[in-house]
Amino acid sequence: MKNYRLAWRNLWRNRRRTMITAASIFFAVFFALVMRSLQLGTYDNLFKNIIETYSGYIQVQNENFWEDKIVDNVIGYSDELAQKIKSDENVIECIPRFESFALASSGSRTKGVLVMGIDPVKESLLSDVENKLVKYELTGEAIARLDKENIPESIKKNFSLFEGKSYATDGRILLDLGVKDRDSEMVLPLLRKHASVENGYIKQGEPGALVGDRLAKYLGLSRGDTIVLLGQGYHGTTAAGKFEIKGIVSLPAPDIESRIIYLPVDVCQDLYDTRGMLTSLALQVDDNDDKAIAETIERLDGDLEEPYRVLGWREMNETVVQQMEADDSGGMIMIGILYLVIAFGVFGTVLMMTAERRREFGVTISIGMQKTRMAMVMVYEMFYVGFIGIVLGVAVAVPIIIYGYYHPFSMSGEIAKMMEDYGFEPVMAFLWIDSYFIWQSVVVAIIVILSVIYPVRKIMKLKEVDALKA
Repeated sequence: MKNYRLAWRNLWRNRRRTMITAASIFFAVFFALVMRSLQLGTYDNLFKNIIETYSGYIQVQNENFWEDKIVDNVIGYSDELAQKIKSDENVIECIPRFESFALASSGSRTKGVLVMGIDPVKESLLSDVENKLVKYELTGEAIARLDKENIPESIKKNFSLFEGKSYATDGRILLDLGVKDRDSEMVLPLLRKHASVENGYIKQGEPGALVGDRLAKYLGLSRGDTIVLLGQGYHGTTAAGKFEIKGIVSLPAPDIESRIIYLPVDVCQDLYDTRGMLTSLALQVDDNDDKAIAETIERLDGDLEEPYRVLGWREMNETVVQQMEADDSGGMIMIGILYLVIAFGVFGTVLMMTAERRREFGVTISIGMQKTRMAMVMVYEMFYVGFIGIVLGVAVAVPIIIYGYYHPFSMSGEIAKMMEDYGFEPVMAFLWIDSYFIWQSVVVAIIVILSVIYPVRKIMKLKEVDALKA
């Protein structure tokens, strides 16, 4: 009988032993894949929030602007420039931006802020500020009115926990308050009645402003109030202006939300005395894969002359990238510890299996089977068990990862509150199946291959007389 057939039959002579060994490999693959996907997906979600809220994937700037963000380092904008950039195969649209800093004041409070001049229409292609306008706010008055309604007590307990928080979507407020699906149709109309907030949007040519929710709370501002901005304009001129607040925005990046003010780009140009000039053009791209972004930057760099410079999102968010890479190193250490535990688990199972079968090996070799053939049969057995464990681990992990990719796990209650206080969006997302997926399976396969060395050595050094007495 062929070695591989004999090995397959040997596996099912003792189903329990086979299942235990395969289960140890299954859990190794499963946990390695899920943990790594969750870790990388959380990083990806953080980058996505920062990219889509602020920098974009690619920007065209003045060659000196990124290192020295003063209004003097601007670029001239023309339709010819925009068409030249959009002629690239990966560029869909050029989104004008004017970025500077100012001192924002309201009453006795002041704060240094980021002033972002945007095209109210084109910005929907990138950060989509209009859909981030606050829809609900759990003020003390709103909570007092909601407490009088016929709402489950489990939901009312969360009102005080999130008092003062603002929401841009129905889903987020329902999640934080712990509203179950069966109660959402009853609770949502009450939230719209008592906690809804009216917000407007800015228009090109009209001197209005949008303010980040955290910044608005710090300055004590609401829609309809006036905010004063004071900064330095083009070539040392004074940039000063008063703007009516048209709306409050809630952003997924808390750090940006606490210091940003949006103005129409032409109004911002008038404020800083830079008509016809921009600090950057953010590009909407068709393919945002790292390789595609790098190739697009290389092509645009060759097409655009001085003083234009093309920057990718990694260069514009270098500090965050470095922090995430450092954290990723810590994550790799944790994965390494997991692999170590997995290796000991697999080896312990193989050790047990070898000890149980010592007498069997002795009898088989005594009646004429060569040790080399017995060792080869053992290799096949471990190959089959490893294959079964890896395939099952992948088969169970894939649906969870795909579901987590399309339906990120949003934290609620006190955990969400804690994450937001630390400046993180309370969302845990999975990364789509990529090269990391293959490597987790390969590493576990290597562990299985190394584990088979022990039983092979035991067989090759086996003394039949001693084994028969086992």
